[in-house]
Amino acid sequence: MNKTNQLTLVAAFIAIGVIGASFLWFPTGIARAYPVQHAINVISAIFLGPTPTIIIAFGIGLIRNALGLGTLLAFPGGMAGALLAGVLYRYYKKTSAAIIGEIIGTTVFGSLLSIPVARLIMGENVAVLAFVPGFLISSVSGAILAAFIMPKLKTFFRKKQKS
Repeated sequence: MNKTNQLTLVAAFIAIGVIGASFLWFPTGIARAYPVQHAINVISAIFLGPTPTIIIAFGIGLIRNALGLGTLLAFPGGMAGALLAGVLYRYYKKTSAAIIGEIIGTTVFGSLLSIPVARLIMGENVAVLAFVPGFLISSVSGAILAAFIMPKLKTFFRKKQKS
């Protein structure tokens, strides 16, 4: 994939993530769950790799926060899942690896990284495992969404490459 195609996909994924955040979200305490973010983490990890996926997660979080659609927890939650999804997919070359990376990255690492953000920046006194349930539900629902979408996307891109 050339740089222009890659940049176009990055921009498209950011746009889809921001638009998806306006329609599909639910509250989970002081955080909000955005399954579309996690689906995009899985899909972009497969098509683009870890670094662009982290950039996409950051871009979605930045625009969501600027528009008042998210919280600062979008950064540690989304970016940790993006990183692990991209790394595991790169290593194993299986969609399931990206899905597992997204869920573990968001639920475990994203939750832990969110604690200092909540305490120091947002002024919320949260327990150590406060974000695990919400982040788990959000990342699992997004990963399931990605699992349904990926076969169609792979078929589409295979057809595009042949023509």
